[in-house]
Amino acid sequence: MVKQNGYAQYQNSRIMTASPAELTLMLYEGAIKFGNIAIVAMENKNPAKAHENIVKVEKIIQNFRDTLDKKYPVWQDFENVYVYLLRRCHEANIAKDAEIMEEVVKHLRSMRDNWKEVMKKVATDKSNPNAQARVAGGQRNAMGYVPTTRTGT
Repeated sequence: MVKQNGYAQYQNSRIMTASPAELTLMLYEGAIKFGNIAIVAMENKNPAKAHENIVKVEKIIQNFRDTLDKKYPVWQDFENVYVYLLRRCHEANIAKDAEIMEEVVKHLRSMRDNWKEVMKKVATDKSNPNAQARVAGGQRNAMGYVPTTRTGT
């Protein structure tokens, strides 16, 4: 029990001190993890576990949709991708089709990897110290952001 409590404290600390960019990365990683768990559950003929984890993936993708900043023209492209991924999750869940879920996870990995590249580029962009501070994280970054936690994801 002590190990679990220590791990939970570590995870909570990690989340509370993460920058918005790091939180986004954590969400991508969580969606990939839950997608992989769902795939294994489908292969092991465990529909309840598959469903539970697909729903977690859907919640993360929906969170991405809900937080799109519509002041940038690229928001519509992301919206289209997220709608597609949600539809494919739904199809995978209904059919308990591991191949469909593997496709979703493949797209999420690609998006995560692209996000990591963006984070690297911003972190090394000496011409934009405010962006560097937001990516770097900490209890408060240059924009005064203080992360909050959400339950249920």
